[in-house]
Amino acid sequence: MNIASLPKVELHLHLDCSLSYEVVQQLNPAITYEDYRASFVAPAKCTDLADYITRAIKGFELMQTKEQLRLVTLDLFKQLQADNVWYAEIRFAPLLHTMGGLTPVEVVQAVADAAEEGVATYGVEANIICATLRHYNEAQSMETVQLVEQFKGTRIVAFDIAADEAGFPIDAHIKAFAYAKEKGIPCTAHAGEARGADSMWETLQHFHPTRIGHGVRCIEDPKLMQYLRDQDIHLEVCPTSNIQVNVFDVIENHPANRIYDAGISMSINTDARTISDTTLAKEYDILQHYFQWTLAQFKRCNLEAIRHSFAAETVKEKIAAQLSVAYDIAM
Repeated sequence: MNIASLPKVELHLHLDCSLSYEVVQQLNPAITYEDYRASFVAPAKCTDLADYITRAIKGFELMQTKEQLRLVTLDLFKQLQADNVWYAEIRFAPLLHTMGGLTPVEVVQAVADAAEEGVATYGVEANIICATLRHYNEAQSMETVQLVEQFKGTRIVAFDIAADEAGFPIDAHIKAFAYAKEKGIPCTAHAGEARGADSMWETLQHFHPTRIGHGVRCIEDPKLMQYLRDQDIHLEVCPTSNIQVNVFDVIENHPANRIYDAGISMSINTDARTISDTTLAKEYDILQHYFQWTLAQFKRCNLEAIRHSFAAETVKEKIAAQLSVAYDIAM
């Protein structure tokens, strides 16, 4: 099976955690390859999620002007094309990119424009998700979700919450997710990674997302697994990242098979291409090697990904049809 040549859909991908060395050199030629590996790429094992995401700091520090945001976005499109990704949703937290004087609106406009350029240049269909962060206050979360509303009709399509799940409660963000629901803004939310099934339950109850970022700790609660299946909640699963942040000790103990076999909608994703030093081809290769995944399983996950994407229905139908043909030929 030629994993690299398979068409792919990626729903869980952080912009500021996926800078190639090539673009880092463009942005700051003083950063050596050794510096890059030490500061932008996490070790195979981090202490926890909080430790893992410290590697994002160097990334967003280099993303504080319109041109920097443009270059990083286009760089990621180039990576996606090389990985044979046909559709992607790229997420980022706009308020992290205002340290150089840009307004949040200018930040989102720059990324939206760069995404349009990336689609045209690299032929990868894509949309953007704006994320609030767990440590943000209520006003910051509201500002972020209102940015998504303001850019309706562009490639800015949805709202997310990310960062240290275990370190901060959900309270400050309930209002923003209620606003999203009221305005019909699609939502995903990180949960069931640094904390267990209880975190997923409260996220589902208070945020009402149609997708969960990670969500792999659903296996701790059979009732939760049943709920996810019955309510058609999609899990954005990121195997390598889960091992790095110590959700599971070794890849052999990752529950991807158990989630798949339970009939829960899921997709395979990289999470942070640079921090985890990975690609979707590598993630697929891991599943094939350790869990003997077949083309039929990869096909199903990709079709589930595009079905649960925040793309327009016409785009969903087009990508789904193309995926089916490509995988049927490969099989």
